[in-house]
Amino acid sequence: MRNPLSKLVMELEPSGIRRFFDVANTMEHVISLGVGEPDFDTPWHIREEGIYSLEKGRTYYTSNAGLLPLREAIHTYLSERFGLPYGPDEILVTVGGSEAIDIGFRAMLDPGDEVIIPEPCFVSYVPCVKMAGGVPVRVSLEEKDEFKLTGKKLKEAITDKTKMVVLPFPNNPTGAVMSAGELQVIADIVKKHDLFVMSDEIYSELSYQGKHVSIASLPGMAERTVVINGFSKSFAMTGWRLGYAAAPREIIAQMTKIHQYVIMSAPTTSQYAAIEALRNGLGDVERMRESYDQRRRFLVRELNEMGLPCFEPYGAFYVFPNISKYGMTSEEFATKLLQEQRVAVVPGDAFGKCGEGFLRISYAYSIDDLKRALEKIQKFIDRWQ
Repeated sequence: MRNPLSKLVMELEPSGIRRFFDVANTMEHVISLGVGEPDFDTPWHIREEGIYSLEKGRTYYTSNAGLLPLREAIHTYLSERFGLPYGPDEILVTVGGSEAIDIGFRAMLDPGDEVIIPEPCFVSYVPCVKMAGGVPVRVSLEEKDEFKLTGKKLKEAITDKTKMVVLPFPNNPTGAVMSAGELQVIADIVKKHDLFVMSDEIYSELSYQGKHVSIASLPGMAERTVVINGFSKSFAMTGWRLGYAAAPREIIAQMTKIHQYVIMSAPTTSQYAAIEALRNGLGDVERMRESYDQRRRFLVRELNEMGLPCFEPYGAFYVFPNISKYGMTSEEFATKLLQEQRVAVVPGDAFGKCGEGFLRISYAYSIDDLKRALEKIQKFIDRWQ
């Protein structure tokens, strides 16, 4: 019998995060600091709006692009919060930010087009580019630059086949952010070489040193940028599976075409809940951000004091300590830590080869959980020093 499977899909590497946590899930009494998921419940008034939509029988398909009141609310939010100009007809509501990333690449790439992807980064970009027929060009970011994309590194990666640049900031896994000035350097290069940007801003509300700046807000960049965002991280709505893309009308039209064939529309209940989130949930976001910031500062201080050097991240809810001095690979360190102390973290190389020598630790957990985990990490490194 012929091979029923796609060669392209078979050659994709499975997620390094999931592979590690499949092992962790078989063990008892594990303290997990690995999953990138808020530990807060979705605020009650948002849940209540979802429940109300069910009670009212709103269980039908919405338009492919999403409910117009939701797209209008997203337009208002992006305009007032980040200075973005995208109108309701330039917004597509998707099943999480991940779908928006996937169909964004599929709508824009022809076979052989190159996409510059700064690493360490979210694990989906490379496989999504490959499945869209594009060629991922990985750029290794460095700790000395606080894992920011520099103009020098971007220019070195550009060829005559380059079409897009991924900007994954605030960054998962490093927590790095980029300032308006740093983004302007990137924007000038993008415009000079006639490129497009996919700016993944899913952690835009989790910035701890001033307000998040979107590259699409800079002069001449809105027409070159696909902004990816959603409700999972900011509003603690991971299971609602709702995201969106904002982009020029001609790009959104083609993304919507793909979306209507493979998805139809995002979950209706989630869309009604999201309208409530945007209209009345920013106070909840502020309270959650304050809690994350407290944990962030605590965790960075404790890791540095115990001998795990960690630059200070100003976004998302991850730290990225350097463990290279212990003579183990990231996977070896994480595996031994799990086996010996029952603490689960993610090896840095799950986010790209340049993540080797680091760990991703999430602080989307209570201070008590973080203290318990840190005590166990201290015992572990005392044994291996």
